[in-house]
Amino acid sequence: MSSSTTEVAVECGKTSWPEVVGLSIEEAKKVILKDKPDADIVVLPVGEGTSKDIRPNRVRIFVDTVAKAPHVG
Repeated sequence: MSSSTTEVAVECGKTSWPEVVGLSIEEAKKVILKDKPDADIVVLPVGEGTSKDIRPNRVRIFVDTVAKAPHVG
């Protein structure tokens, strides 16, 4: 971690939620918001490009599972 990243991590408290792996997006959001009520949660597909800017209130959730069969309609 660079010094600026470390400083941001210290300022914003908890920076990772491994306990939400395997939960639904909504369940994960509840857990994150309980720890960090001001979180701006962004849901993205795994592998999606992201900006390099650091925002202490942004939390990204990466997902990769298809939950229901896609269909035409």
